[in-house]
Amino acid sequence: MIETEFVSVYTTIDSQKKAESLAAVCVERQLVACAQIDGPITSIYRWKGQVEKSIEYRLMLKTSVSLVDSLTRLIGELHTHDVPEIIALPIVSGSDEYLSWMRENFDG
Repeated sequence: MIETEFVSVYTTIDSQKKAESLAAVCVERQLVACAQIDGPITSIYRWKGQVEKSIEYRLMLKTSVSLVDSLTRLIGELHTHDVPEIIALPIVSGSDEYLSWMRENFDG
């Protein structure tokens, strides 16, 4: 297993306005250093036995491993989906300047 200090947490949500609101709360509460929004994207998935298709917006939230649990709880509280996608992927490398900036911009 790779030891890492930082992760990118991904989630999707059903509107740009909701994505921007969720991103702003995460940054304001210092749970993430940066939030980026992609979209619209098309998601195709199985839900309750049916194949579904939705237009969504993807958030990439950059944070510390130590803040993932708090961030996951916050996303769960604010998200409109019954089972929101919340996936953390390790950041294994980056420029010293950027990683230093991240350390300075969240509470972790």
